[in-house]
Amino acid sequence: MANSSPLIFRNFILIVLIMKNKIYIVLAALVIIIGCSTSKKAVNAPENAKAIHGDTIRIANEELEYEVIIIDPGFNSWLISRSLPRGFYSQNYLENKNRMYITEWNSRVLQPNRFSPNLYEMSINYDYTVDYGYEVNYLIYNYMIYFQNTNNQRLYGNVPPR
Repeated sequence: MANSSPLIFRNFILIVLIMKNKIYIVLAALVIIIGCSTSKKAVNAPENAKAIHGDTIRIANEELEYEVIIIDPGFNSWLISRSLPRGFYSQNYLENKNRMYITEWNSRVLQPNRFSPNLYEMSINYDYTVDYGYEVNYLIYNYMIYFQNTNNQRLYGNVPPR
């Protein structure tokens, strides 16, 4: 079984304003919750995956107890316009590339003095022994390509310029 904690590539930046009156805090929280929940539209995808339009992509599989959340402005439009189509690479190829990219990513998370903690905020909990399926590996691989090209980073080897 995989760990049920989500894979998160980027965090929201949460700004907390201290207000004198608790009513303002409650109202602000309600506005944020309502605003975030109304802008998300679920779309069916293969292998029990669900994508959310906008800057967030979510894939979940309750049977394996995993969840992938990609929160990065621009990734969804990049994925649609510049990534190679599903089926172009084999699942084995994607898993091997993800193993190399994620190993280097997690190494950089542990070195905040050497690599920007703004880029490498959290480690990725990717269990190499779990078969996450094609869709998860496809999205992680493409996110890694997007991340490297967008942020001028090289995690491992030659990165396709897309």
